[in-house]
Amino acid sequence: MKYERGHESQFVEDRRGARPSKGKIAGLGIAGTIVALLVSRFLGVDVSQFIGGGSGAGEAAPIPADQDPDRELKSFVSFVFDDAQSTWTKILPATGTSYRMATMVLFTEAVNTKCGAADSGVGPFYCGGDEKVYIDLSFYRVLDQKLGAAGDFAQAYVIAHEVGHHVQRIMGEFDRAEAAAGGNEARKQDLSIRQELQADCFAGIWAFHTAKKDLLETGDIEEGLGAASAVGDDTLQRRATGQVQPETWTHGSSAQRMKWFRIGFDRGDFAACDTLAVATP
Repeated sequence: MKYERGHESQFVEDRRGARPSKGKIAGLGIAGTIVALLVSRFLGVDVSQFIGGGSGAGEAAPIPADQDPDRELKSFVSFVFDDAQSTWTKILPATGTSYRMATMVLFTEAVNTKCGAADSGVGPFYCGGDEKVYIDLSFYRVLDQKLGAAGDFAQAYVIAHEVGHHVQRIMGEFDRAEAAAGGNEARKQDLSIRQELQADCFAGIWAFHTAKKDLLETGDIEEGLGAASAVGDDTLQRRATGQVQPETWTHGSSAQRMKWFRIGFDRGDFAACDTLAVATP
């Protein structure tokens, strides 16, 4: 993907090296915390739906650019984050809703948020409590080396997916899903998966508009699809245990995730991403 090298964003907060106060994800017992970590492990959900309350992180000393081993990666994710937000700033007014800017927080090892404390094992996630996307850049090494999803657009897909959760919050999709569930646990699980697939579709819409700006390179969409496939519940379960248990899914299968990213990219239409309305996602 083409991007502006050395790009800096006013919407990126660099907390790498900060030492957050000790604690676990707020509002959950030990078992609940483990479940939440597993749910969010590779591509985070909006954890504010499950947890609450937390404090801010400690101050981090800025890392000098010439000493930052991830300076180019920071520049890349900053560019993607700004580009995704710029895209939604133009898209959402047509739906009657104004976009409001989120912030992306870079951290190492652990971080405190308004959704509680989390460590790097959670993977990238969006916290609705403070409307921030959190990511430890080491996740990308996991994505490449352990999950087999290489390439800069695989990395971009992760950011675009999390921005998709912010769009959902702005549009009231979380409230809509909660109302539709009506307290039914099975329905809640189904709707959770549909929300994740919608965020994938929103990532595809961003890719559609990025292609129109001639920022995509040969193989980029395939890299995005590869990332979507790598983080499908069935693929992760098969890799971890050798067994697939659809009743425990939280994000959807690899085929579903690829399908909805592709729908967003092929159509570039917000209405095409209404995963809550279709009979079978």
